[in-house]
Amino acid sequence: MSVSALEELLEALRCLPGVGQRTAQRMCMHLLERDREGAGRLARALELAVERIRRCDQCRNFTENTLCRYCASERRRGDVLCIVESPADILAIEQATGFDGRYFVLLGRLSPLDGIGPEDLGLDLLARRLEAEQVRELIIATNTTVEGEATAHYLKRMADRNGIAVTRIAQGVPLGGELEYTDRSTLAHAFSGRQPVR
Repeated sequence: MSVSALEELLEALRCLPGVGQRTAQRMCMHLLERDREGAGRLARALELAVERIRRCDQCRNFTENTLCRYCASERRRGDVLCIVESPADILAIEQATGFDGRYFVLLGRLSPLDGIGPEDLGLDLLARRLEAEQVRELIIATNTTVEGEATAHYLKRMADRNGIAVTRIAQGVPLGGELEYTDRSTLAHAFSGRQPVR
C-alpha cells in the first residue's frame, strides 16, 4: 500500500525538532488550506538550501562557498577564536555581541557514552589551525552541560599545548542552558564577562 502525499508531508514535518503528530498536522493543514503559495516557497527554499549549503572548510559553519562569511572577512580578527557547538550558536553570538574574531564549530560535544569523540568534532582540524595560525585567545562558548564542560576541558588542554590563553563565557548563561535559546542581553553579558579557564 503506497503512502499518500498528505501522509508523506505529515511524516516529513515530524523530522523537525519539537514537532509531534498534532503540530505536524496543524502545519500541514495551514499550508494546504491557507497558504499554498507559502508552501511552494518553503519547498523551493528548502530544496535550494539542501543543494547549495555546505560546511566551511576552515570553521565548519554553514556556507555556500569554500569559506563562510566570517572566515572570508578581512575585518575579523584572526588572533581570537571562539569555539561553539553549532552554527545556531554563531547566530546567537553575532546578534547579541560585538565579537569581531573568528569561529570554529564543533557540531556537537564530547560524549563517550554516545560514541562522540574528538575526531567527530573536527578537533584534528582545530589542532592544525591552532598550530598554523597566530591565535592568541581561545574563547570557549560550549553549552554548560556535563558534556559541554568536558569538551571545554579538552579544548583547554589543546590550547595549553600551543601556549594560547583560554577564556570561557560564564556569567548569565544558566547551568544546562543552550546558547541559541538564551536571550540577547544575557548572552551579551556572559560574553563580555568571560573568565579565564583554570
